[in-house]
Amino acid sequence: MKILHKDLKHGIIKIKADNSEDLWYLESIIEPDDLISGMTERKIKIGGADEKSKISRVNVFLKIKAEKINNDSMLRISGLIVDAPEDIPRGEYHTFSVEEGTVITIEKAQWSRYALKKLDEAVDDNSVNILIVAFDREEAIFARLKNNGHEILLDLKGDVAKKDFEEKKTNFYAEIVRQIEGYDSRNAYSNIIIASPAFWKEYLLKELKNDAIKKKITMANCSSIDGSVINEILKRPELKTVLQKDRSAKENVLIDELLDGIRKDNAAYGLKQVADKINSGNVLVLLVSENLIRKSREEKTYFEIDRLMRDAELINADIKIISSDAVKKLDGISGIACILRWKENYG
Repeated sequence: MKILHKDLKHGIIKIKADNSEDLWYLESIIEPDDLISGMTERKIKIGGADEKSKISRVNVFLKIKAEKINNDSMLRISGLIVDAPEDIPRGEYHTFSVEEGTVITIEKAQWSRYALKKLDEAVDDNSVNILIVAFDREEAIFARLKNNGHEILLDLKGDVAKKDFEEKKTNFYAEIVRQIEGYDSRNAYSNIIIASPAFWKEYLLKELKNDAIKKKITMANCSSIDGSVINEILKRPELKTVLQKDRSAKENVLIDELLDGIRKDNAAYGLKQVADKINSGNVLVLLVSENLIRKSREEKTYFEIDRLMRDAELINADIKIISSDAVKKLDGISGIACILRWKENYG
């Protein structure tokens, strides 16, 4: 995502969506009652109210007051028109369709800490572009790391029977290589992680002749090829350098640090306990579940979370919004927690 204009004094930020992940971020950032403006396509009636009038699609500049925000293959923001050319009535409904390349302006009465954090993530995380291939001699799972987790691209099955084992095995590895080359040609991945149990990686590398792709590869081990293999790979120590840009990996590390801190009395969780630590200046990292933020918005109690985040900023605490698979563990302990600057002596 690109920020084209930013005026927080008046609550205005103009952005350009660069990819599908940006639509996910915008769905989190845009709220009911926000004002959304930009060029958009609208049907208008030409020729009056008689039967000879025609319906035409035209590109116009509109501003709406958002009511509904939905994200499927593209982001749709619906609401009442509050500003438009003279020939388009105000008070009618319109839907903005946001996709890659769309430019819109978002106006809020006040930008929350959460919304600004998500905006920063969208701008910073566009560099994450990693392909993971986990395989053995019978199956290969292809996944793409995303800002909000990972997406399974392909589950490739091999046909390796005892008869003609060596030939079929070689053909299967060659097919994996062809798939890697195809995905890389379409997406130009910055890194490719190849993981397998035992020594299967060596067979694959023998089939890989593309030197440019070889330079992108980091090898890792995994225990087996099943539904949990991608999460297992994200935690492998040999991938720390590659995955340091990946938010999902970072969030898993943070949650592990938090749980370890709780065991060692160097962390706190729960709204009251976290507020007490912030008030005493003893918060190094504040972790907030995106699910908690969403729930507090629905229950009209978000101001409490936002106040804590603002107070945490005043003591220079690092604020992390947890939204990947790791969020389940944080939700299990109230959805808000903190890692302390120093261990408090209760004795």
